Amino acid sequence: MTNETTYEPPKVWTWDTGNGGEFASINRPIAGPTHEKPLPVGKHPLQLYSLATPNGVKVTVMLEELLAVGREDAEYDAWLIRIGDGDQFGSGFVEINPNSKIPALVDQSGDRPTRIFESGAILLYLAEKFDAFLPNDPAGRTETLSWLFWQMGSAPYLGGGFGHFYAYAPEKFQYPIDRFTMETKRQLDVLERRLAVTPYIAGDSYTIADIAIWPWYGQLVLNRLYNAAEFLDAESYTNVMRWADTIDNRPAVQRGRMVNRTFGDPELQLHERHDANDFETKTQDKIEAAA
Repeated sequence: MTNETTYEPPKVWTWDTGNGGEFASINRPIAGPTHEKPLPVGKHPLQLYSLATPNGVKVTVMLEELLAVGREDAEYDAWLIRIGDGDQFGSGFVEINPNSKIPALVDQSGDRPTRIFESGAILLYLAEKFDAFLPNDPAGRTETLSWLFWQMGSAPYLGGGFGHFYAYAPEKFQYPIDRFTMETKRQLDVLERRLAVTPYIAGDSYTIADIAIWPWYGQLVLNRLYNAAEFLDAESYTNVMRWADTIDNRPAVQRGRMVNRTFGDPELQLHERHDANDFETKTQDKIEAAA
């Protein structure tokens, strides 16, 4: 390992606002709103406030999958939260997610609105509400929830650990990159071994476990996160690659990836989604632009 300057922590840590790299403007050591900004509300019972990061994609994929199996009551409005602009610190957003992280969902179908925050909690809420993508038998349900919580506990090492130090940190240091690369590859090996014996994460059926894990680890091996597939030798995880491709080909997943997306290929961006016809309009715009 290369020599690096030794950092001596101070007795009491203080916040250096200029020492946060690419995301310095959105990270801070305190909670609560920074400004007054009410949230818009659309016509559907389900109101989603999000961005197409992996955690946001989980929920839009879930909603599109529900619609694909005929649950018309899963129609939703997806409002864009621009985290680079600090939308997550607006008073309206903080009211439904005091943690100021996307995604956040409000279900207005009951007597009074129900807020749900944390992507795993949203997936579980929707699965139970619509009785879909979560097995009813105790063993299958438990296996699915185990993998759902595995993802929620593992992703910070991938995103905040590996992704930050490999792709976003203002300086590259070998120790944190080595540390989080080792953990990311260990997690990929966990999935590789599991997917050697089952077609999907929790067993024979596609569940919220796949919907939770794919936006992180599936997109990682498909080289859509951090441009790191070669660095991680992603192709060596053949079972993960097979699973990632299988899910990537699902039409609902392809639609879900587009919603609240503001980066990458413009043809794959649908900043807000308020009706299923929004995808058709996007496709028509694409055809007309090519004419």
